[in-house]
Amino acid sequence: MTQWRVVSALLLCAAYGWAQTESQAKAEPHGPVLESAAKSSEPWKYSLTVDGYIISGEDGYAQPTFTADHNWLHLEARYNYENFRTGSLWAGYNFSWGKTWQFAVTPMIGGVFGRTNGIAPGCEASVSWKVLELSLDNEYVFDTTSKSGNFYYAWPQLTITPVSWFKFGGVAQHSKTFATTVDVQRGFFVGFMHKKLEFTTYIFDPGSNSTSVVLEVGASF
Repeated sequence: MTQWRVVSALLLCAAYGWAQTESQAKAEPHGPVLESAAKSSEPWKYSLTVDGYIISGEDGYAQPTFTADHNWLHLEARYNYENFRTGSLWAGYNFSWGKTWQFAVTPMIGGVFGRTNGIAPGCEASVSWKVLELSLDNEYVFDTTSKSGNFYYAWPQLTITPVSWFKFGGVAQHSKTFATTVDVQRGFFVGFMHKKLEFTTYIFDPGSNSTSVVLEVGASF
């Protein structure tokens, strides 16, 4: 009888352990490992934007920007942005949070090469609420060839999107390439969206001797 009691106890322990294992196995799909795997499978997101600058009394130029995002990773390539005939490559980390108020911040570090050579820490940030969005793109370029070449660049923008296909708002910028008699150029813009395409017209310093127009075409894919 004692032997049968021992065998019965062992069978009960084995059954209990099997039940616990089955329970844990069923709960495993909700674990963080599988969530991370699903998140890492999200596709890359790309965008290409080309800004055409038309400046009073000066030659115009084009400024293309290409971005690639995958989860937290942000990659970016620019040309004619920090200076004429100058390229830059960037890497950053995407942060976003909020529901009613939506926040997004991407701190970045970039390498600048061409007519200007240097290292540039930067940040892209935005806050959105209903049809309003306030955004800021800025950076500080440390010129590795001459300290006098250091400069700060910023593009703050307030966007109002009353309908899904139309936007307008106010904008300002401080740029080394886009140099006028004032340190900061201010203006307004109107834009139209169709599927994954955007067409935007910016007008800086309207009514002045340094009025400039920026025609922007953007695509996401």
